[in-house]
Amino acid sequence: MAYKKVVDNFLRYVKIDTQSSEENSSGVPSTEKQRDMAKILYEELLELGADDVRYDEKFCYVYAVIPSNIGEGADAPAVGFIAHMDTSPEVSGKDVKPRVIENYGGGDIVLNEESHIVTYVSDFPMLDRCKGKSLIVTDGSTLLGGDDKAGVAEIMAMAAYFLEHPEIKHGKICIGFTPDEEVGRGVDHFDIKRFGADYAYTVDGGMIGELNYECFHAASASITVTGKNVHPGSAKGIMKNAIKLAYEFMNALPDECPENTEGYEGFYHVENIKGTVEEAAAEYLIRDHDKYKFEERKELFVKTADKLNQKYGTEIFHVKICDTYSNMREMIEKDMRIVDRLIEAMKCVGVEPEISPIRGGTDGARLSFEGLLCPNICTGTEGSHSRNEFACIEDMEKVVEILINLVKV
Repeated sequence: MAYKKVVDNFLRYVKIDTQSSEENSSGVPSTEKQRDMAKILYEELLELGADDVRYDEKFCYVYAVIPSNIGEGADAPAVGFIAHMDTSPEVSGKDVKPRVIENYGGGDIVLNEESHIVTYVSDFPMLDRCKGKSLIVTDGSTLLGGDDKAGVAEIMAMAAYFLEHPEIKHGKICIGFTPDEEVGRGVDHFDIKRFGADYAYTVDGGMIGELNYECFHAASASITVTGKNVHPGSAKGIMKNAIKLAYEFMNALPDECPENTEGYEGFYHVENIKGTVEEAAAEYLIRDHDKYKFEERKELFVKTADKLNQKYGTEIFHVKICDTYSNMREMIEKDMRIVDRLIEAMKCVGVEPEISPIRGGTDGARLSFEGLLCPNICTGTEGSHSRNEFACIEDMEKVVEILINLVKV
C-alpha cells in the first residue's frame, strides 16, 4: 500500500534543516534553507504525476492538485490538506539523526546516555499507548521535526496512494505546504484562491485520534524596562537595575504559565528575557481560549506595568501588545459538517476521535478567518519543539488512512 511510504518520506524529510527564525522578521521565508525542502516536494509531486504543481519562488509555498475522477456533474467538494515545512527555532533542527525503536516495550527511552538526555514516561504518559509499536526518536542533540514533517510525509503518502490507484474514486484534492508557521507567518502570502479548496484540514496535530477545531486567542507582548546605572559602590537610592525590575514585572503577573496550565486554561509565557542594568526587555505570549478572558489578560498585562510605573514614580516600564491569531472555533462552528466528516473518517479506520482544544495555533486558525475553514488533524507524533519528540510509525500510517477516507468516494 502507498501509505506505507510515509515512514520513508518522514525519515528523508527530517534530515533537511528547515528551522525558521524569529529574528528575521522581514525575510520571506525567514530562513533560505526552507527552500531546500520546498524544491524537493515540488519535484516529488511532479514525479508522482500531480497536476498544477507550483513552487512559489517569492514566498516559498508549494501547491498541487489531484483532479477529481468521479466525472462531470458529480457532487463532491474540493478538499485541501496543508502542512508546514519549517521546524521550531526553539531547538536545533540541523543534522537530525532519527533512530527507529522497533516493538517498543515501554519504559523510559535513553536518547543520549553521555548527555543524560532521557524521554521519561512520567513526562510523556502517552508512551504507554505506544507499547508494541515502533517509534522514531532522535539522538537527543536536536528535535525530530515531526512538527510538522510528519504532516508533510502523510500528505505526500496520501497523494501517492491516489495517483498510483486511479481506479479509486475521489473528488478534487488540493495540497499546500507552507513556510514559517512556527514563527506565526505561515499564511501571510498563502494563495487561497489558487489553492482551490472548498475547505481544508491542517495535518499538524499530536497523538493518534486528536482532532482540533478550536485554538487559543493569541497575542505577542513585550515589556521594555529603562533603568539607571551608577557605580555599585555609591548606588544606594540611585540605581534602578532594569534586570531586577523586569523580573519584578514577571513576578507581579499571575502564576498562570504553560507549565502550570492545561486544557482550556490560558497563560502568560515569558519566552525571552535579556538586558543590562540600564535596559532590559522581555518577550511574552498571551493565550486564552475564551475571548473575554483573553482581553482581560491583555488588560492586566498593561495595568501591571502601570502599577509599577506608579510605584517607582516614573515611566520605567513600556508595553507593546500585538494580536496574532484568533480562536478558529468561531468560524468552524458555522459549518460543523467538515468536523463530522473527519470524525467519520477516523472511525472508518478504527480510530476513536478525541476532540480537544489546541494549546497553540496552526495555519488553519488564520485561514479559517480568511474564508477557508480548516480544522486540524493528528499526525501520530508528540513532544513537539523538544529533543524528546517522537513519532509512532503505526499511528502515522493510520493517519494516512484517515486522509484517504476523507476524500474517497
